Amino acid sequence: MEHVLLTAGAAEAFVLLARALKVRQPVVVHPQFTEPEAALRDAGHAVERVLLREADGFRLTPGAVPEDADLVLIGNPTNPTSVLHPAAAIARLARPGRTLVVDEAFMDAVPGEREALAGRTDIPGLVVLRSLTKTWGLAGLRIGYVLGDPEIIAELERVQPLWPVSTPALAAAEACMDSQALAEAAHAAHRVTADRAHLVAGLAEFAPDGLRVTEPAEAPFVLVRVPNAVAVRRHLRDLGFAVRRGDTFPGWTTSGYGSPSATERQ
Repeated sequence: MEHVLLTAGAAEAFVLLARALKVRQPVVVHPQFTEPEAALRDAGHAVERVLLREADGFRLTPGAVPEDADLVLIGNPTNPTSVLHPAAAIARLARPGRTLVVDEAFMDAVPGEREALAGRTDIPGLVVLRSLTKTWGLAGLRIGYVLGDPEIIAELERVQPLWPVSTPALAAAEACMDSQALAEAAHAAHRVTADRAHLVAGLAEFAPDGLRVTEPAEAPFVLVRVPNAVAVRRHLRDLGFAVRRGDTFPGWTTSGYGSPSATERQ
């Protein structure tokens, strides 16, 4: 267990990493879930952003990450693009003296968890974040875990509040890891794949109207770009459908994708 730390969801892990690790040049690869960067900034870190390009399918180019970065954070599959980066490409980001943080909160929705780095011990400085709340709909229980070198786990544990994980969450974690639950999760991943393919095929009907889906999508959600997105989202809301907005992610605006600032690289 020295390689594992249970946390109150992946969100707590972001805060622990930001507070515990002594880093000088953290880099977050975007588009990306915004809470990790917010945690780093709240802890006083100056964060540099690497913006992946729509023209490249939002796929990782390891060379885009600056060599002097001593912490690099990336999601896989990535929220909100639904892109699954090759494990080999992410592993190329590892360096002596660098902490490589991979948020795999949605990896259990990928059949066979291909491209997962969880459990790898041959990559220096690797930290993998996992969540038990996605497949099982347990967001309210707040349960996740961190995988990493014992030294890093010990640093995170030192700044973790006492009793961070509740008894119901611990019970749920046990239940989610027995053989029957693992088989059910594997089945759910294939079901998500089929449902997503059905959704993407239906969205293709609106391609003549300018709608674009980022493909191949590998997570239990898809990224859609559509003209007049604000009006479309409001209309769907009126019809009872909640669609997550994309203009709040770094580098994007309501009219498209914004230009990089002085602290962003493409």
